[in-house]
Amino acid sequence: MNVWSKMITALKGGANEIGEKIIDDQALRILDQEIRDSAEDLSQTKGALAASIAKQKVLAEQIDELKGQITKSESAARLALDSDKQDLALELAELIANKENRITDLNKESAEQQEHADQLRRIVRLGEAQLKQLKQQTETIKATESLQRAQQAMARRYSEENPRLRTAVDALERLKQKQETDAAKLEANLDYSERELESDLDRKLREAGISNDSSANKVLERLKNKK
Repeated sequence: MNVWSKMITALKGGANEIGEKIIDDQALRILDQEIRDSAEDLSQTKGALAASIAKQKVLAEQIDELKGQITKSESAARLALDSDKQDLALELAELIANKENRITDLNKESAEQQEHADQLRRIVRLGEAQLKQLKQQTETIKATESLQRAQQAMARRYSEENPRLRTAVDALERLKQKQETDAAKLEANLDYSERELESDLDRKLREAGISNDSSANKVLERLKNKK
């Protein structure tokens, strides 16, 4: 493969990746549009099915009406024959034949409408099943997308790369160090105050002639007294 072929292949691959990225980013919008289109197609198919059923009903009514007319014409034809009116009987017979032919045509048309309606019913059932599945899949994708966005937002909020969080953590650390420093200063002040208090007490005891100091002469004097 020459350089130009490799470059063309690379560009096509990049274009495919860009196209897939655009499709992925617009997936939910595309799915929503697909649902709307499918619902519209299904609605039109149901409309065609309703029209076919209505047409069958009209054909059935026409056939019933022709059958009623044939019954009357047959009765009239029999009366004509009984009255030896051959011409009238023949005319009625032709009328009956025409109506029977018309009924044959209407039955054929009704059968075609029945077949067409059956096909539309299958299309409607399939369309409803597919639309239901598409809606379920879309809802699942939306729920997953929402969950992932929440997880990503939480991850960003608690990530070390989050400047706001990093600032808060640094401030907390500084506050902790300040508290430790203040506690150490307070402890040192308390120790100093206690030492000052003890020194002042010793001074007052000495001025009053009272001393807790122990010396060798005092120990020796105490031992002599015990003897």
